[in-house]
Amino acid sequence: MIKQNRADRVLDALKDMGLSQMLIVDPMSIYYLTGVWVAPFERFYGLCLRADGRHAMFLNRLFHVPGDVGVEKVWYSDTDPVTDLIAEHLDRDAVLGVDKDLRASFLLPLMEKKAAAGFVNASIAVDRTRGVKDEEEQELMRTASRINDQAMARFRELIHEGVTEKEAADQMLKIYLELGADGFSFEPLVAFGANAADPHHAPDNTKLEPGDCVLFDVGCIKDGYCSDMTRTFYYKMVSEEYRKIYETVRRANEAAIARIRPGVPLRELDAAARDLIAGEGYGEYFTHRLGHFIGLAEHEYGDVSSASAWEAQPGMIFSIEPGIYLAGDTGVRVEDLVLVTADGCEVLNHYPKKLEVIG
Repeated sequence: MIKQNRADRVLDALKDMGLSQMLIVDPMSIYYLTGVWVAPFERFYGLCLRADGRHAMFLNRLFHVPGDVGVEKVWYSDTDPVTDLIAEHLDRDAVLGVDKDLRASFLLPLMEKKAAAGFVNASIAVDRTRGVKDEEEQELMRTASRINDQAMARFRELIHEGVTEKEAADQMLKIYLELGADGFSFEPLVAFGANAADPHHAPDNTKLEPGDCVLFDVGCIKDGYCSDMTRTFYYKMVSEEYRKIYETVRRANEAAIARIRPGVPLRELDAAARDLIAGEGYGEYFTHRLGHFIGLAEHEYGDVSSASAWEAQPGMIFSIEPGIYLAGDTGVRVEDLVLVTADGCEVLNHYPKKLEVIG
């Protein structure tokens, strides 16, 4: 059934863009708006939202979508001219907002048929709406992050001398499932020692050695919503230099979080973390943006970076994940998810950030 409050927010965003209709084809966005999940592969699957309420969902007869979804269902077979059917449900005299994911094989025929008065990329109307979570979504995100906190405590117990990154990673799914998660939100990143200097290192057969850092960047999915958290530990001992690096990253994480409140430009959060790291002499080793938006997808539209033009708004959920990466030596990242509230923020992760030496 269409989630009217979300659809109304998209329509309001379209109105602000001077648009009265949009064709949405991203399956995750359609799920967000209707609760219907379809994996269309090469076939057309779309939701047309119109300001006059004449919404329509376009469905191949191979798709299994039973019951009332709150909008007109337009069925077609593999031999039907699907773009003709789409055109029949559009206002030819109005500009059509299109999804950035709409394939040229469908868009070009619609343009050739002059199915609308013009065509513009209106994805931002959906992307910005999804970026601000409603209360139902906020609670689902809390639940997913709660499981992730519990999982991190279990993952810590996987650390022992001689274990390989892959051996640790291979045990994580079982732990998530035992804790009630539905699966990974992304494949876990497990990195020991110098491998942690690669922010996206895939677990391999590297064995843990005394003095190594242990970086776990992990997340699960629960009831459709994703979690994401990074913690960095040390095995048996930590040098003074590594301690300084860790504390610098932790302080950068906390400095950015302390600035979060409605109206603050997201680029200022990035600057708060980046300036602190640069002040300790590691500026060139913080090599990525501070954070990304998250929800139904592990990486959603929107980021926390020096290039962001957005301001914090209540309901936004994004990561704060500064890092320092010394190639061939070590790497540290500390990541939390945060929810912007009416007067600040709520940190969704509660696993401690105090430096831990294990073993």
